[in-house]
Amino acid sequence: MREPTSSPDEDTAIEDRRKAMATLAEASPADIAEKFAALTPPSYELVRRPETGLVMVRGRMGGTGSPFNLGEVTVTRCVIRLETGETGSVYSLGRHKKKALQSAVIDALWQRSETRARIETDVIAPLAAARRDRKATVREETEATRVNFFTMVRGDT
Repeated sequence: MREPTSSPDEDTAIEDRRKAMATLAEASPADIAEKFAALTPPSYELVRRPETGLVMVRGRMGGTGSPFNLGEVTVTRCVIRLETGETGSVYSLGRHKKKALQSAVIDALWQRSETRARIETDVIAPLAAARRDRKATVREETEATRVNFFTMVRGDT
């Protein structure tokens, strides 16, 4: 039997960071810039400057079919290191280098125990709420245009 590679606490921390990073990746550049402006991050060094490239996206028909190459998407990545040693990294769809840099700094601050609570309440939670609101709006707009098709049986002929 294989030994677990991480403890339940580590798994929870990894999942929490994954959720925070997903929230940052899905937020608009304007929203990230607004939240970043309210922070006072410590100095940091660029490990990997914001750079843009292409990534091949793979898909599956119906989610279960054979994988196929769907196409390429533009992705911007960035890695920074805070003066305290935490490393923040981000991959974000699009060509927004400033968003990638700011998101990497926010990711690094999220990893610091001293700033995690503030990042969660001031940055991640509002961005996640805005994301839920956008999805709810799209869901409502889609539901409003739903057409229900049905067949009426006219009786025996």
